[in-house]
Amino acid sequence: MRFKRHTKIEHGLKQIDIAPLIDVIFLLLIFFMLSSSFTFQSGINVKLPKAVTSDVLKEEIFILTISSENIIYFNGVVTTLEELENELTPLSKNNSPLLIKADRRASMGRIVDVWDLCRSLGIERINIATHQE
Repeated sequence: MRFKRHTKIEHGLKQIDIAPLIDVIFLLLIFFMLSSSFTFQSGINVKLPKAVTSDVLKEEIFILTISSENIIYFNGVVTTLEELENELTPLSKNNSPLLIKADRRASMGRIVDVWDLCRSLGIERINIATHQE
């Protein structure tokens, strides 16, 4: 005699609970947002003039910046022409190149003053920064 077993096989979709997954993703997001540090670089706003025939410099150089208000910066520090003369004297001995970043609205007289100072100190490698198109 055979007895029939009444077993039911459930067919259907098993659902995965995604609430813990969302919690873990949210905690990871918060962790990475809090652990990352946002640093803002302070700088001098200079709009360089445009030039078609400019070259890219690939060597270590000293940067002299002249802002649109005719303020002179040497390696990011505000300086006057008298202080600049003292700071540029060692450059003339090393034959180090100098890059002048002058704003397009800077006074041409101020740029010429700085250029003359550099030439009088014996700095021969003077470059003017431009914006390539």
